Amino acid sequence: MSRVLLTGATGAIGTAVVRRLLSDPAYEVRISEERPVPRWMREGCEVHAGDLRVLDQARRATAGCSHVIHLAASAGADAGADLQRLPHTLLEFNNALHNTVIRAAIELDVERFTYVSSALVFERASEFPTTEAHLPDCPTPLSAAGFSELTGEVYCRAAHEEHGLQYTICRPCDPYGPGGAAAGEPGVAANVGGEVADTNAVDNLIAQVLSGRRPLRIPGSGEQTRTPTHVDDVADGIVTAIGSPRGLGEDFNLSAARELAVAELARIVWAACGEDPVDFALAPAAVTGEDSTVNVPRRLPSVEKARELLGWQARIELEDGIAATVESIRERGSIGSLP
Repeated sequence: MSRVLLTGATGAIGTAVVRRLLSDPAYEVRISEERPVPRWMREGCEVHAGDLRVLDQARRATAGCSHVIHLAASAGADAGADLQRLPHTLLEFNNALHNTVIRAAIELDVERFTYVSSALVFERASEFPTTEAHLPDCPTPLSAAGFSELTGEVYCRAAHEEHGLQYTICRPCDPYGPGGAAAGEPGVAANVGGEVADTNAVDNLIAQVLSGRRPLRIPGSGEQTRTPTHVDDVADGIVTAIGSPRGLGEDFNLSAARELAVAELARIVWAACGEDPVDFALAPAAVTGEDSTVNVPRRLPSVEKARELLGWQARIELEDGIAATVESIRERGSIGSLP
């Protein structure tokens, strides 16, 4: 049995990964989390509470674990801040995490280090669908969020080259689902709860509809495309990758294959919330500053590599996933705060 350390366990993706790991008898689970941990997670997992930017805490969290899944990134949870608008703070915080968590993995000789990156590394892609092989030719992201994700990938490859760290990189695309921003998770971040506001379009739209905002606000014209991927599919891809010998030293896009305009996504969300189609209306919003760098016109990762090497593909249909997310949020009675 392998013991897995998961950082950032209480975000939307992290929660789904914990559930997926606990369903597999091959794994014992330890989580490292500074935020409150739900009872079911405390009962099923060993819990480390500490600041992973402190090397000694990172060592304590990692000790005895054969695998590390690194999901943690600052979501502004301490101050409720939107770190998309605090780009230096985001870089400072996340780079400190990369330093210490990877250093601890090197020192303690973990068997597999899995870094959960983001499709934001392809912020300036010119190839669609965007393959993993496009990364060396893709210009560096302009946003702090995208740059931070790419930096984590560079850390992994550098640690492998210098110290032999065995790594795998997973890049979720537009993750959505129960536990995300619409479910009341504070802040906005690259990984925890599903990337930045623009890439978390589904959760943001659900929050708007359920809170009664009319018309729905969307960034830009709404013609820009996204490829929403349910967090349960993302979690399955991550856990599949960490258990596959073919995943060693590889990077994988974890994405659905259905590309939709944000305006069309809004219409699907509207219907899933049971609203009258006659009342559907959008209010395109100007996008400025850091927001403009992540509001890319198109996002469509290729998923052929994950299918060929891991045998993984997303399985949850978008309408089904959105409907289940809406139901979960309504049951919880929390829709979070709107910008």
